[in-house]
Order: sequence, then C-alpha cells, then structure tokens
Amino acid sequence: MNDRKAGCIMDKIKVGVIGPGNIGLDLLYKINRSPYLETALIVNIRESKGLDHARKLGVKASSNGIADILKEEEIQIVFDCTSATAHLEHAPLLKEAGKFAIDLTPAAIGPFCVPAVNLTEEFLELDNVNTVTCAGQAVTPIVAAINEVADVYYAEIVSSVSSKSIGPGTRKNIDEFTVTTKEALEKVGGADEGKVIIIVNPAEPPIYMRNTIFTKVKNPDLDVITAAVHKMVEKIRTYVPGYEIILGPIIQDDTVTTMMQVAGLGDYLPVYSGNLDIINSAAINIAEAYAKKLMGGEVSV
Repeated sequence: MNDRKAGCIMDKIKVGVIGPGNIGLDLLYKINRSPYLETALIVNIRESKGLDHARKLGVKASSNGIADILKEEEIQIVFDCTSATAHLEHAPLLKEAGKFAIDLTPAAIGPFCVPAVNLTEEFLELDNVNTVTCAGQAVTPIVAAINEVADVYYAEIVSSVSSKSIGPGTRKNIDEFTVTTKEALEKVGGADEGKVIIIVNPAEPPIYMRNTIFTKVKNPDLDVITAAVHKMVEKIRTYVPGYEIILGPIIQDDTVTTMMQVAGLGDYLPVYSGNLDIINSAAINIAEAYAKKLMGGEVSV
C-alpha cells in the first residue's frame, strides 16, 4: 500500500453498511464525502425502499444480509445500523472475518466511543466499538467537560427529538437506548450517577434535537465550568457543525444547567434530524481515524 507521506494518493478504505434505514442511508452521504472511505456494499435481510434508494445513489446493495458483507474481503470497516439484538449476532461474525465493527445500536458489546472525549489509539486496535446513542453523543461530552473541572456527582439529561427523525429500530430499542446513555454518562462522562429521560416529540413543524443537561457538582465555579464547556463545544463542532449551546451554563447552588441544540446537515433527512446526524458524524469520525491507521498515516485523535 502506498504511503501518503511519499506524496501518493491511496485508494480509499472500503466499508460496508448493515441496515438501509434512516441511519444507514444518511451514512451513505457522509461516507461519499469522506476522503478516506468508500461504500463497497449496503445490505438488508429483505428487499426494501432503502436498498432501492442506495442503488439510485450508485451503491451496491444486497438483500442477503450480513453473509454478503462477510464474503467481501476488501471491506475492512462495517457500520452496523440494525438493532441491539441483531448486533449481538453480527459482532462475533464480523470479528471472525477480521472486520472492524462500528456499532450504532445500543448493544454495547465493544466499549463506548465518544470521539470528542475518548477516541484514542487504543480504540483503533479493537475489533468493535460502540457509538452509544444519539443522546449519548450529544450530552456525554458536556458532562465530561464539567466533570473535569467541577467533579460531577449527579447528571440528569432530558433529550427531546422529533418523532419524524427516529425510525422503527430506535423505537424498538428505547429501553436499551436509555440504559446505554445512562451508562455513558457514568463511564465516559465521569458522573458518579446518571439519569436519562427521552422525549419523542410529534410537534409540527418538527423540532430540532435539544438536550437539557443538569449536573450537580462539587466545585461550582461558573467561569471555569463555562470555559470548559465552550472548549468542548468547539471540539465537537469540528465533526458536528450544527452543534451549539442555546442556554447556559447557568448555576444555582451546586446545580449547573446547560442546553444544547443539534441541527443536521440535511443529507438524507431534514436538518431537524440532528439526532441522526450526531451519531453518524461520530461514527464517520471513528472510521476515518481507523482508515488513516490502515493507510499508515498520522492519526489525530
């Protein structure tokens, strides 16, 4: 394989996508823009409108499920956009085939990876990493930033998303979604205890993804906390441009309140689907870091 440092442009790393739902199809647009990734195949277990849409984009598609992904030796990275139950079956098969799995379900077989907080070289040596949930990607970095400077002993988040922006896979996994997000607040965000409330809002016009973050801290210095939060927001915006603070941080006694909004890029779904955009953007960020590693270039994490 040629080295980019020698001035040669290398072939992109081939990736596969399992599941042509909202998340899977949105990923195709993001992969297409990547200088490091190329979609070799997207699969489903039956013919569907999602597969038809992928074919119209010029992407090879199959209704034979993961079996066809496993046959493609050139595919080195696989995005699993199905369900927690399905990924429990897929993970060992992908591992045996030597493919790096990026799990976009709440299965959490591999460790949680929130790029702005904990994407390290060590993660790129694994065979499976989990992208937590859309809420987890949106709120965990803020909790982590506050915890670093103020010691968070309790974190509670209320995440509101448009009903139109979530598909059947997410709806079937609401319980897993809530538990996984709570675990991320504690394991990655550093909170001693976490609580998660998810609101699926049917309002018209559809709302943007909004996350209200309540943290109880031991060192309530607002200036220090505000600086840490703004620094983290700028880091997230390098891969999620539509991520912004709309309230705070504000403080009362030992409770810090911050509210974030996430607007999407409007790739497959409208811009109000920031919940899809942030988890997919995180997945692309991880995949590109892994691709750079495979190419032998410098990996910035």
